[in-house]
Amino acid sequence: MFMNKTLKSLLEDPLVSVLGPDAISKWDLTKEEFYHWTLQEIADKMGWRNLNRGLTRLYDVAARGEWYFPLYSAEECAAAPEKAARNLVYFPSDDPSADGKPYIFLVPGGGFVNVWNLTEGWPIAQHFNQLGYHVFILTYQVGTEAAALKAMDDVARAMEIIAARKAAFRVDPARYITCGFSAGGYVVCLWNTEKGYPAFHLPKPQACFPIYPVTSYRLMDAEGEQDWGDGDDKDEFAMSGVGCTMQEACNSCFEIPMHVEGFPPTAIFLAAEDELVNPEHSKLLARSLEAAHIPCRLEIGPTGGHGFADGEGMCMEGWPQRAIEWYEGLK
Repeated sequence: MFMNKTLKSLLEDPLVSVLGPDAISKWDLTKEEFYHWTLQEIADKMGWRNLNRGLTRLYDVAARGEWYFPLYSAEECAAAPEKAARNLVYFPSDDPSADGKPYIFLVPGGGFVNVWNLTEGWPIAQHFNQLGYHVFILTYQVGTEAAALKAMDDVARAMEIIAARKAAFRVDPARYITCGFSAGGYVVCLWNTEKGYPAFHLPKPQACFPIYPVTSYRLMDAEGEQDWGDGDDKDEFAMSGVGCTMQEACNSCFEIPMHVEGFPPTAIFLAAEDELVNPEHSKLLARSLEAAHIPCRLEIGPTGGHGFADGEGMCMEGWPQRAIEWYEGLK
């Protein structure tokens, strides 16, 4: 539908412009050359093939109204500016059967620096809509200290909004599936620990789909995945993510594979050649889940690298359907 339109024209359209700055939050796309390209040019030159589907669906749901929900009030944002523009977006499925299913709570990635709604939010939500599931997409706090912990607050606030509008959304607030990418994968995993749904007295997810997730501070520390430099840079890294030192992160519930007792059935998807997040993060989590006798599916594609989103045009294509089929097969 939009392949011959520029990203600029689409994101600045008044119908969706409230969300335009959060296409990739905290990144001023207006300064990028590709902002002025058509979606076809972006697909050809950058390999982002799923933008048309995501933006087409975004326009569709925006035209219906009641789709964009700020997480925090103006007063809350004034007191804590990092809360500004944090939001929840509702993508309802047109499949009548969706009303009787859990909703999908979707958390895009971005290294706790950005939130990639453009590739890991809107197109993924469209895909799950086609599979017969209502979807909520979270734009959470990034670029702040203890970002993963603050994301727990954002998830909880989003679920308050969902519960308050459950009739309009046509969902049961107690029945949901979490799905997160990369840093968002860490968020949905941390939600299953003492820092997540138990702390907020909220229901346990029905299932969890971490996609090329970060899970282990011990792995990052031991293998030197980050260029720590001199001094306490590793502690600064841990502080930015979870608000404590690296040693504390490695020996607490922030070390996800050591704290899986609260996990629901979990399906993990990644590529073997992931150049940004060591596949061992996913393997460690899968081994821990299996040892705890929690249903787990681990799918490792040979190619695709990091950030394959829904895998369109790659070997990982179709993983959302396989995840849903696996979940529905558990019943």
